[in-house]
Amino acid sequence: MTAMVYIVDDDEAVREGLQLLFESGGYAVIACADAGAFLQQYDPQRSCCLILDLRMPAVSGLELQEQLARHDPPPPIIFLTGHGSVPTAVKALQSGAVDFFQKPIADEQQLLDRVAEAVRRDADARAAAGRRAEARRLLEQLTPRETEVMEQICDGKANKVIAINLGISERTVELHRSRVMQKLGMRSVAELIRLRDSLGDPDNANR
Repeated sequence: MTAMVYIVDDDEAVREGLQLLFESGGYAVIACADAGAFLQQYDPQRSCCLILDLRMPAVSGLELQEQLARHDPPPPIIFLTGHGSVPTAVKALQSGAVDFFQKPIADEQQLLDRVAEAVRRDADARAAAGRRAEARRLLEQLTPRETEVMEQICDGKANKVIAINLGISERTVELHRSRVMQKLGMRSVAELIRLRDSLGDPDNANR
C-alpha cells in the first residue's frame, strides 16, 4: 500500500502546494486545516509521514505531537515553522520529530528526501511494534510462576539456583521450564531471551 503523507496546516495555500508536491512524488495525501480534522482521518495502521505546522489555532503542532507520542509507534513528524519559532522547532526535534523546515520551503527535493527517510523509519518502527505485540501475546500465555521461571532462565540462572530462589524443587523448575519453552514455541534459551528482550523500550524502536 502506498505510504500516506498527512499535511496539517491552517494555511490553505501551503496545504495545496504541499499536496501537489507529494502527489507528484507518488504518495497518497490527506491535507487538513487543523489537528481535529487530522485525528478524524488518521489511520494508525498505515505507514505514513506527518507534515505539521508548529503554530495553529486550538491545538498546536507540539500539542498534537504529544498526543501522538502515545501511539506505538508514533507517526514520524516533519514540522513546518516560521523564522520566529525555530527554538520551538528544536524542542520538537528533541521530542522525536524527524526534522523541521522553515516556511516558505526553499528546497522541495530535500523535503521529499526527508519524507522518504521518515517513511522508511516508520516501516521499521511498525515492524518492531509488531514484534513487541507478538511477544506480549505469547508471554501472556504463561502463568505467574512460569513467568518467574522464565525471567530467571533469561538471567542465566541454573535450574538448581532457580529452585532455591523460588522455594520449589528442581524437578518442578524443569517442568515449568519445559512448559515455558513449549507454550512460547522456543527451541533454545537464546530464542527465549530474544523474545523477552524484544519488548524492550518502545521508544528505542524509533531511534
